[in-house]
Amino acid sequence: MTPANMQSASSGEAPVSKENFADLLEESLGPDGRFEGQVIKGTVIKVENDVVVVDVGLKSEGRVSIKEFATPGKDTVISAGDKIDVFVERFEDKDGVVRLSREKARREEAWTDLEKAFTAQERVNGVIFGRVKGGFIVDLAGAVAFLPGSQVDIRPVRDINPLMGKPQPFQILKMDRARNNIVVSRRAVLEETRAEARSELISNLKEGQVLEGVVKNITDYGAFVDLGGVDGLLHVTDIAWRRINHPSESLQIGQTINVQVIRFNADTQRISLGMKQLETDPWEGVAEKYPVGAKFTGRITNITDYGAFVELEPGVEGLVHVSEMSWTKKNVHPGKIVSTSQEVEVTVLETDSEKRRISLGLKQSEPNPWEAFVNDHPVGSEVEGEIKNITEFGLFIGFAGDIDGMAHLSDLSWGQSGEEALTGFNKGDMVKAKVLDVDVEKERISLGIKQLSEDPFEGQFATTKKGDVVTCTVSAITDGGIEVKVGDGVPGFIRKAELSRERSEQRPDRYAVGDKVDAKITQIDPKSRRLTLSVKALEAAEEKKAMAEYGSTASGASLGDILGAAMKQKAETASEAETADEEDAEADKPAAKAKAKTKTKAKAKTKAKK
Repeated sequence: MTPANMQSASSGEAPVSKENFADLLEESLGPDGRFEGQVIKGTVIKVENDVVVVDVGLKSEGRVSIKEFATPGKDTVISAGDKIDVFVERFEDKDGVVRLSREKARREEAWTDLEKAFTAQERVNGVIFGRVKGGFIVDLAGAVAFLPGSQVDIRPVRDINPLMGKPQPFQILKMDRARNNIVVSRRAVLEETRAEARSELISNLKEGQVLEGVVKNITDYGAFVDLGGVDGLLHVTDIAWRRINHPSESLQIGQTINVQVIRFNADTQRISLGMKQLETDPWEGVAEKYPVGAKFTGRITNITDYGAFVELEPGVEGLVHVSEMSWTKKNVHPGKIVSTSQEVEVTVLETDSEKRRISLGLKQSEPNPWEAFVNDHPVGSEVEGEIKNITEFGLFIGFAGDIDGMAHLSDLSWGQSGEEALTGFNKGDMVKAKVLDVDVEKERISLGIKQLSEDPFEGQFATTKKGDVVTCTVSAITDGGIEVKVGDGVPGFIRKAELSRERSEQRPDRYAVGDKVDAKITQIDPKSRRLTLSVKALEAAEEKKAMAEYGSTASGASLGDILGAAMKQKAETASEAETADEEDAEADKPAAKAKAKTKTKAKAKTKAKK
């Protein structure tokens, strides 16, 4: 009999018939007449240490470990009088005690509810409370399910801790009661929720709209922002007005930010976002803030092959072109002149607000060495510098301030030309030169070395004219004639055909370098500073003169007779002069001077006749 029937009998109530007793027994023990494996109702009598004593209406109480009442993420709360469901594991053990299980009761109940939800494809609530290989463990109101790592979120989750111990919805992907196996997905719930939110958001999305979003991912070119079911791209150039090399300089994953919809394509559902558009454009009124010619201090933010970018204020940058970086350093990479983050003083050269460009100059903030040079060394002054380089067209001479001047090949020597003019100059030598011209804008200094001395051409031939007879020195032998030097080194040339009246004598090899030659000037070229001479013309002039003085071929005298007479007279004149000198050797000085003068005239006359 059950305790309830026994109590009725002792109180004097009518005895229970056999048929009633059988019904009551079946009701209490179940159709199979057993308690084991069933979930029954019980009442908590008391809690002793870590054991909960439960009365299930049997002859003895059951005991359940208090651990089985624990719920992941919640504190265990159990007290006397609570009504609970328990699972009967064994009706009576060896000690006659009923063995109960709260966990199995919850599991059985949960499985029943989960099967209904799985059939109806409904979401179920659960708590992630453990980690296993390949995923996590989820408590579904008593039933334990497996959450694969790929099903935790739409994107890979680096840190799962914020999701642990928090009740959240899951979708059952698979369940097998026989194997006690349940697989759930959190990602499926997020995707479904995301799709709903995406549809609602896109239907109301407009360009210019300001939204709140969460940074979900950061790349080299920008950041993806979750707007609540839909992602938008925040490009690196739209994060801030100032230059940002990488989005991580201003953003972090998980950061909540306000963004503006810049562009929205309803067909592709691509959303372009911007942060800087929510701030005042620093380029407004930039022409008034940074007038041309003004100097400002800025910071180098980026260096390229063609120049360096300088930040004048957050969001406003100007470019210093490589040509505007240094007065003297040309064809040098900007990285060798300035460095990133360096504070520099720059001058505004040009401002274009529409194109959002400011041209800056770095060298303009320093004194112009070319202006300083022309102030200290005006045209016509003499300077001294070191030969920095020797080229085929002249010398480069260095001066203070790292500036160079060039002495052209034609300004090195009065008498030499071509590579010959470079003879005697060596790199590193200190030389003096004359300033011929200074072009500050083109940064050019023209120098001359030969201008330090007088022009021998002008000095030698200030009174020389075409037709004069001069004595010259052979300087070079060529196939076409001979090169000669006249006076202080003025160059001249006698062509092969002008070496003699006789064709057999028109041979350059008859002469050697250093020989003295009398010739007649036939042409003076001031531009090339060269003379053209002729021995042939001189011979013709001498013959004409001899013919005039000593006769003509028409009188019967031959050319040999005429020249012989001239030679005889010359010899006689010389002999008379010598005799006169010997007789007057003891004469007084005035007489000696007079005779010497006579002697000089006689010699000059003889030379002229010759």
